[in-house]
Amino acid sequence: MRKCIGAFVIFLFTALGSSAQDNWGGGVDDEVLHFGFTFQYVNSEFKVLKTPEWRTPFSTLYPQLQHDPSETILYDTLYSVSSSGSPGFGLGFVSNLRLGNNADLRFTPTLVFADRLAYYEYRYTGQVLEKKVQSSVIDLPLGIKIKSDRRKNFRAYLLAGAKYSMDIISKKKLDDENNIFSEKLLKNRKNYLSYEAGIGFDLYFEYFKLSPEIKFSQSFNDVLKHDVTPFASPVDKLYLRNIQFSLYFE
Repeated sequence: MRKCIGAFVIFLFTALGSSAQDNWGGGVDDEVLHFGFTFQYVNSEFKVLKTPEWRTPFSTLYPQLQHDPSETILYDTLYSVSSSGSPGFGLGFVSNLRLGNNADLRFTPTLVFADRLAYYEYRYTGQVLEKKVQSSVIDLPLGIKIKSDRRKNFRAYLLAGAKYSMDIISKKKLDDENNIFSEKLLKNRKNYLSYEAGIGFDLYFEYFKLSPEIKFSQSFNDVLKHDVTPFASPVDKLYLRNIQFSLYFE
């Protein structure tokens, strides 16, 4: 996927470099308000902050609960809790308000489908359990775009802002009431706020403008839903991080 993205970007720059004149770009830079759409590739992971007693077996932390002896992880000591990047994709719209020659206000509502992964490694049994957090999220980012002056068919920019996210995954997929402890789900909060920053390029073609962009975001607060489970109990705070590659067509 990364090689395809890199090859595509190189192709775009080559195509623009071969143009002998300035392209019109659909005239979007002359409009006070214009619209577009976006395709996104998203890589999501957690930043995990553990509790002081995170290694303590779940059965020791909660002796008042009934534990099945066959669920060995309840009696084992944790060796590590970690997360790794997981791919996803998004589709959305662009609303761009021109603030000046070198600044825009952008609102880019997007529907993102991305799983998040957490791993629990146990010391004595050697088990490694993967917990997948499925999500279908509506992102509502609002940001300021600071642009360089245009050079022929090219312009660079920086972007900074914040986004409000709402997970719209069905409650049925999150129902684990009848699951045994070792099969409980790791759950996230439905709504959270993140900060984000990125860099991108405006590439001008004759009838439209294309903007490849790379952006980093992280939730301001803990996104973990703190249930009494073997997977939520060792975690003090869980922050969500995204690295996002977007193509904007305007």
